Amino acid sequence: MQDQLKVAIIQSNLVWEKPKQNRKNFSEKIATININTAVDLIVLPEMFTTGFTMNPQDVAEPMDGKTILWMQKTALETNAAIAGSLVISEDKKYYNRFVFVEPNGNITFYDKRHTFTLAGEDKVYDSGKEKIVLDYKGWKICPMVCYDLRFPVWARNTENYDVLIYVANWPKPRVLAWDTLLKARAIENMSYCIGVNRIGEDKEHNEYCGHSAVYDILGNNITPIKPNKEHIELVTLERNQINYYRNKLKFLDDRDYFTFELNQ
Repeated sequence: MQDQLKVAIIQSNLVWEKPKQNRKNFSEKIATININTAVDLIVLPEMFTTGFTMNPQDVAEPMDGKTILWMQKTALETNAAIAGSLVISEDKKYYNRFVFVEPNGNITFYDKRHTFTLAGEDKVYDSGKEKIVLDYKGWKICPMVCYDLRFPVWARNTENYDVLIYVANWPKPRVLAWDTLLKARAIENMSYCIGVNRIGEDKEHNEYCGHSAVYDILGNNITPIKPNKEHIELVTLERNQINYYRNKLKFLDDRDYFTFELNQ
């Protein structure tokens, strides 16, 4: 069990529906991380190989496809887990799937629960049915994707996780909600909350301004990331902070528990 978790978050533009080019771009960015800096986890945006496309038939990959193999290779070479979402085809269905690949090649995945109805994502992608909390180096991590951020019950920290991660293509017009809800999720769940968003403009003329951030257990933004800029930010998460404030304030002891009824 590690007392610290060192995370690199990559805020980047994405090339529309060009997985090979996006893998190349991220390989180049990852290569710039100081080799003398030990990084435990690298986090990429939502649909990091394509942008937020509603054309999964053109870009979907299987779980043994080129991007998964690239993630495994990158994790092995950097000795760091790598995570982000991509378009996956499985059993004749499409998923916006958050994939977490460890240096030893182990894969954990989470399918986006709340598909974005405003863009018609629910019409072309199947939604996930299971909340996932994974264990990595003694840290309990809960992965989520973009629109999931608007649904606090789904993220409720009943598992005593340490880190909540949202990867996103969250558009500029609603970025205030992104900033506000990331902070709220950190405070109400007494956990670190990481949000990694893209920048640039996609083929549908949606504009993205980033605002990637890491909030600590008290809701402080501990990452000075500028909007609208490609950027790699290294941040160290401290277990002592989690333990200290949870033991001192004990807010999670008073949490409510919910029974979920999933929409089909």
